[in-house]
Amino acid sequence: MRTVIMRGLMLAAAGSALATGVAAPAQAAPRSILVAQALPSYETWLADVKVVTDQASAFLGTRLPASGIKPAIVLDIDNTALQSKYKPYDATPTVLALAKQAKAAGAAIFFVTARPEIIGGPTVINLSVVGYTWTDLYTRKTFDFSDNQTLKTNARIDIERRGYTIVANIGNSITDLDGGHAERTFKLPDYNGQLD
Repeated sequence: MRTVIMRGLMLAAAGSALATGVAAPAQAAPRSILVAQALPSYETWLADVKVVTDQASAFLGTRLPASGIKPAIVLDIDNTALQSKYKPYDATPTVLALAKQAKAAGAAIFFVTARPEIIGGPTVINLSVVGYTWTDLYTRKTFDFSDNQTLKTNARIDIERRGYTIVANIGNSITDLDGGHAERTFKLPDYNGQLD
């Protein structure tokens, strides 16, 4: 309440200062405001992604093919499977290569995204055009207001209920990966949340 009153007084002082032509006193910026950092270059981002996908590829090379289970990998879409921030409709090359490697070794590919189901059709077309093939796509159902981590964890639980073992989960946000239900997780760069 005190903060609201102080802000109101500051706005009133600024308004009266403008009306009278007298400068309002300078105020320090709140500590909670973070200075926006510039995103790394496209080339830097691709190189940073490659470091992680190389690790995932090496893991899949030892884990797949797998006998006795139905293996699967889970991919996030935005700034993971697709280059949403840099080239919005293009595949991320090393993630696409990872998906193809997993599929060739017998793993099912699942996309788990917080994108709303209403754009599921265009998402399917986009993923197909850039070269992905997959088993299923999980989107946010209409009127599902759960947080992203809960949404994505529940999708992985459903994949397991279908008889799959998720050997790898790849995404660029902690909410893509936390919550378990995967043997290994691989986090792509998000540069302090700038690519969420």
